Amino acid sequence: MAIKIALAGNPNCGKTTLFNDLTGSTQYVGNWPGVTVEKKEGRLKGHKDVIIQDLPGIYSLSPYTLEEVVTRNYLVTEKPDAILNIIDGTNIERNLYLTTQLLEIGLPTVIAVNMMDLVKKNGDELNLKKLSEELGCPVVEMSALKGESTKDAAELCLKLAEEHRKGALPHVFTGSVEHAIAHIEESIESKVDPVNLRWFAIKFFERDEKAIEKVQLDAATKQHIEQHIKDCEKEMDDDSESIITNQRYEYIQKVVADCVKKKAVKGQLTTSDKIDHIVTNRFLALPIFAFIMWFVYFISVTAIGKPLTDWTNDVFFGKIVTNAANNFIATFHLADWLQSLLVDGIIGGVGTVLGFVPQMVILFFFLSFLEDSGYMARVAFIMDRVFRRFGLSGKSFIPMLVGTGCGVPAIMASRTIENEKDRRMTIILSTFLPCSAKMEIVAMMALTFFPTNHFVAPGMYFLGLAIVILSGIALKKMNYFAGDPAPFVMELPAYHMPSFKGVMIHVWERAKAFMIKAGTIIFIVCVLLWVLMHFNTSFQYVADNLDDSILKVIGEAIAVIFAPLGLGNWQAAVATVSAELAKEQATGTLGILAHATSDGKADVSAAIFNMFDGSQLKGLTFLLLNIFDAPCLVAIATGFREQGQAKWGWITFGFQMGLGYCLSLCVFQLGTLAQGGSFTFWTAVAVLLVLAALYFIFRPAPKHVKKENVSAVRANA
Repeated sequence: MAIKIALAGNPNCGKTTLFNDLTGSTQYVGNWPGVTVEKKEGRLKGHKDVIIQDLPGIYSLSPYTLEEVVTRNYLVTEKPDAILNIIDGTNIERNLYLTTQLLEIGLPTVIAVNMMDLVKKNGDELNLKKLSEELGCPVVEMSALKGESTKDAAELCLKLAEEHRKGALPHVFTGSVEHAIAHIEESIESKVDPVNLRWFAIKFFERDEKAIEKVQLDAATKQHIEQHIKDCEKEMDDDSESIITNQRYEYIQKVVADCVKKKAVKGQLTTSDKIDHIVTNRFLALPIFAFIMWFVYFISVTAIGKPLTDWTNDVFFGKIVTNAANNFIATFHLADWLQSLLVDGIIGGVGTVLGFVPQMVILFFFLSFLEDSGYMARVAFIMDRVFRRFGLSGKSFIPMLVGTGCGVPAIMASRTIENEKDRRMTIILSTFLPCSAKMEIVAMMALTFFPTNHFVAPGMYFLGLAIVILSGIALKKMNYFAGDPAPFVMELPAYHMPSFKGVMIHVWERAKAFMIKAGTIIFIVCVLLWVLMHFNTSFQYVADNLDDSILKVIGEAIAVIFAPLGLGNWQAAVATVSAELAKEQATGTLGILAHATSDGKADVSAAIFNMFDGSQLKGLTFLLLNIFDAPCLVAIATGFREQGQAKWGWITFGFQMGLGYCLSLCVFQLGTLAQGGSFTFWTAVAVLLVLAALYFIFRPAPKHVKKENVSAVRANA
C-alpha cells in the first residue's frame, strides 16, 4: 500500500516548487471529489510507493474558503501518513499560525523551513534545534528553488510515516483556555478518533459548526461543553474564536523571539521592497505592465515565434510530414479519398493547430516565469487599484490571470470570491482575456493579415482587459450587481529567480494539455469537417469540389448570421461555428479549407488571406469575433455549472455571445465607413450600439448605490 505525504503551507511559501522538485514528471492533476479545487499528486522520485499530495495553499484550517475546507477534510478524514509543512523562513511568524493547527491534527509531521538561502542572505539566524524542541517535531532547512535538502526533508517525513512516529503537542494554550479544552477532550474522547482528539476539542471550543456536525453528541453533553466555553469567555472577556487566535499569536511571538534573530535594521528596505517602489508605483505600474506584456507577445508571436511557426507549418507539416504521408500512400496504393483524409483532413487540420505549438510554448515560458518570480502577484495588486476605481474587486482579476492558460480553471477559480454578485460577474467576464487556445487564432490572423504589425497580439490582451473593465462598469450600474466590491487582501511574495526546472514543468503541463486537445477533440472535428467537405447531400464522394459539399450547404445557411460582420462567406462562418467546440479549431478549419482550395501547393497563409478577399478589416473582424464571443463548449458548460442556475448560465452565454458579435459588427461597419463605404442600415445599427454602450458605461449609478458609498465614506471618516 502506497504511503501518502501531504504538502501543506501558506500560499507562495514554495510548496509548488517543492512538489515539482520531488515528483518531476510523475505528476497527475485532477479535481478533489465533488469540488473544482485542483488536486495534484505525484510519485516521490526514487520511491514508487510514495505519493506526494500537494494541498491547496491556505493560511489556516478555518472553514472560510473552499481551499481550507478541502485541506482540512483531507487531513482529518482521509488522514495521510505524514504531513510535510513548508514554511517561508523570511516570514516565519505568519507561517507558524497554520503550523500550530497542523500539529494539533495529530499526524506525523516534519516542518521544512524554505527559502533559507534568502534568510542567510538577509543575515538572519534561525535556531532550528530550539524551534524543533518548541514545536515538538523535526524541523529542517531547505531551498526548494535550488533543490537543496528537499529530498532529505521528504525522506525524513517518509521515515516518520513508516514508524508512525508523532511528536509532542506544543503548549500553545494556557490557563483557563487549556482547562476548558481538557474538559472538552474528556467529553468527546469516545466519539472521535484519538489521533484527532486535540484538534476536535479546539474546534469545539471555537464553535466550529462543520467540525461539530461530524461528532454525534447528546444534548446534555453539548450543554456541558458550552458551559465550559462560556465560563472561559466570561473570564477572558472575549469570544471563544478570538481567544484561540490571540493565544496562538502570543505563543508564536514567544517562539519567534526565542528562535529567530533578525539582522535587518527596522525600517530598512528589502530588495523586493526596492523593486516594488518601481513596478507597483502609482504612475509607473501600468506602463511597466503594458511594456512587459507587449514584450512577451512580441517575442512569443513575432520575433521568435513567427519563424518557428512558419518552419513548423511550411516545412515540417507542409513538406516533411506531407511527403512522408504521400510516399506511404503511394507504397500501399490507398484510395484517393483516404489520401485526401490523411493529407488534407488530418495533416492539414491538426497540423495547422500543432504548427502554433512553438509560439504557445514560448508564451507559456514567459507567463510561467512571471508567475514564479512573484511579478504576477503584483499585477493582481496593480489591477485591484484600477478595478476598485470602477467598482470591481481585485479578487476578480485572479481568475482572469488563470484564464490566460485556459478558460475552464478561470471560471472555477471564481469560487474563491465570497460575494455572490462579484462571483457571478467574474464568471461572466473571466474569459475575455485571451486563453492559450484563443492566442492561436490571434497568432494565425496576426501573421496572415498583419505580419509587420507588432501590436496586434498584445493589443488583443489589452483590449480584453479594457472590455473587462468597461463591462464591469456597466454591470455594476445594474441593480443586481450594484454595491461596493468585496475587499481584496493578497500577500506579495518576495521576488526570486524561478528555477528553470519548475518553469519547464509548468510549460510542459500547459503544452501537453494543448497537444492532447489537438489529438482528441480537434482530431475528431477535423475528420468530421473533412467528411462534410468531401461528400454531398446524397453522401457521394465529390473529392475537392467544395461547391457540391455538405459543408458548403451548411455554411451558406449560417453565413447570413455573420454577413453584417463582413463574414458572409461560408468558410468564415463554418470556422467560427467550429471554434465553439474548441477555440483552436478555428485555425484547424481554416487550415483544412486552405489545403483543399490550394491543393497543398500554395502557401497556407496566402490561401487563408484570399478566403477573406485580402481584406485586413475582415481578418480583424473574424479575430475579434472569435476572441471575444463565448468561450469553447467545455468552458460554457463550466460556466453553467458554476453559476448554479440555468438562468444565470444563459445570461452568461448571452452576454458573451452578444458582446463578441456587437463588437465585431461595430468594427466592421464603422471601419467600412471610414474606408469610404456607404452608410447602410447595419451602419446605423453599429452607431446605435456604440451610443448604447456609452450610455450604460457613463450613466449615473443608481441612487441607492451612491448612498451606500456616502455611508462608507462617513464611516471611514
